[in-house]
Amino acid sequence: MDLSALSALMAPPDLSGCRKILCIQPHPDDNEVGLGGTISYFASRGCEIHYLTVTSGDLGALDEHMSAAEISAIRARELEAAGRLLGATVFHQLNHGDGTLEHIPALAEEIAEIIRTIQPDAIFCPDPWLSYEAHYDHIVTGRAAAHAFLSAGLPLYPRGTATRPWQPQAIGFYLTSEPNTVIDITEHFTRKFAALAEHSSQFSSETLAMYEIYFREKGRQLAEGKDFELGEGLKVLSPLHMHCFVDARLV
Repeated sequence: MDLSALSALMAPPDLSGCRKILCIQPHPDDNEVGLGGTISYFASRGCEIHYLTVTSGDLGALDEHMSAAEISAIRARELEAAGRLLGATVFHQLNHGDGTLEHIPALAEEIAEIIRTIQPDAIFCPDPWLSYEAHYDHIVTGRAAAHAFLSAGLPLYPRGTATRPWQPQAIGFYLTSEPNTVIDITEHFTRKFAALAEHSSQFSSETLAMYEIYFREKGRQLAEGKDFELGEGLKVLSPLHMHCFVDARLV
């Protein structure tokens, strides 16, 4: 292998050619929190945006008098309103109970079937290896999405499947502390927060104001040295990086 081939191996996949993406979230608001500016960016470039929400978010009630069924219905409406504001057009829902995720291989098979059905160029999910991440739904969803990404191109996976193999070219982990790709969200930052505001059952005006300060400053840090003002960071890897590749952290 010459140096140019090695350099290409150690580079993150280029997302600029994506025409269809699958944005996977554990709960109905995670795409907006971790990826909202990026979703708006891709939609503005004509990309077809699919959402996959793994849980119903039915534990997310701030009002103790609200039932799980009531909050689940509210959150379903909120997630679609927020997604459509950003440019998402197709919504997939697995409807697992909030806080119940534990079996990574089983969830990976569910995600893989959706990947094989819609055939996205890239998928996005929360980084399950984020230091100090305490929410197991995030860890399980991220690990399952990574496994599905790696395996969806195998003809016989999942066992008994009737769908055709499909291998996305990239997986992008959001809510990551190790970004290797920064998306210019300067023109999409306001839309990200308009989408977040659609989750009124989850975020008070005070929380949104705090988030806006934090994400604006984080966006400036990520854009430092670049020719834009605000960025959103992703850890983007290829299938080759996701198995037996000891230098994946260096990509």
